[in-house]
Amino acid sequence: MSPLTLEELHQNARQALDDMAAASSKEALEQIRVRFLGRKGLITQALRSLGSLPAEVRPQFGQEANRLKKLLEVHLEEAQDRLKKAALAAEAASLDVTLPGRRLDQGRLHPITRITREICDIFIRMGFQIAEGPEIETDYYNFEALNIPKDHPARDMQDTFYISDNVVLRTHTSPIQVRVMEQQQPPVRVIAPGKTFRRDSDLTHTPMFHQVEGLLVDQGVSFADLKGVLTLFVQEMFGSDVSLRFRPSFFPFTEPSAEVDIQCVICGGSGCRVCSQTGWLEILGSGMVDPAVFGFVNYDPEVYTGFAFGMGIERIAMLKYGINDLRLFFENDLRFLRQF
Repeated sequence: MSPLTLEELHQNARQALDDMAAASSKEALEQIRVRFLGRKGLITQALRSLGSLPAEVRPQFGQEANRLKKLLEVHLEEAQDRLKKAALAAEAASLDVTLPGRRLDQGRLHPITRITREICDIFIRMGFQIAEGPEIETDYYNFEALNIPKDHPARDMQDTFYISDNVVLRTHTSPIQVRVMEQQQPPVRVIAPGKTFRRDSDLTHTPMFHQVEGLLVDQGVSFADLKGVLTLFVQEMFGSDVSLRFRPSFFPFTEPSAEVDIQCVICGGSGCRVCSQTGWLEILGSGMVDPAVFGFVNYDPEVYTGFAFGMGIERIAMLKYGINDLRLFFENDLRFLRQF
């Protein structure tokens, strides 16, 4: 291809300007850019051919070619803006402003979060404080300091995830209570909400679940105080018309121990499949702190007494909302979560 003359260079530039002004689409404009300003475009090739021109012509030709290239680039940008504005105007013209807008989905608290906050609020109003602790615990805090030595049969009650011989995923939040008692002298009044872990999975059990455990230690604390606190909790959570009862039980870290049952919230106590026709539903365990536990934290059992209790948050949520499958809490089904 022979080098362009100065006149041919001007003719190509005028043709490019006319084509840009007439372009009616982005695609057409892109073809014009490639034809004149692309890597093999006419203006680009003219600049590359400077070396083959006579020496006396090069300065004027090179200066004019660069001026025309910049001019075309400015007009190309203007043409691109023109087409963009035309496209926006066409889109706006087709917009029906009378149509209803798209509603944004509102976030909702997970039912486990809602119940956890409600439980905590009830006990905070009774003067309890919230305590936290690690989810990965030592065998000492998870078992031994709670009066469950290595050969104790109560360990069979909890299918534990062992990380090593002396490190476990906590099976309850009771270790937090031990840690709190190590750090302060009575009076102690705390609740410990959090995740717990056991090797179990079915309609009513999951490997990871949530508990709230409570502890109150002071001088002169009796089982009557325990009954008063838990009765008030049940009435606040399920309503003042729900009956409850304390039933003897066993826990290695409390003595005496009791399970707390409430009148079945499904059948009102008349008997149904949920309550196995008994009219009662178990909701939590409780009892007076065993003096042996005080020995691990240097509390004098002759001076101080206390009570402890614990409940599964999923259990409370299932009764509160009438949910029959524990796994629904963990499947992240928006149809389920939107109900709350």
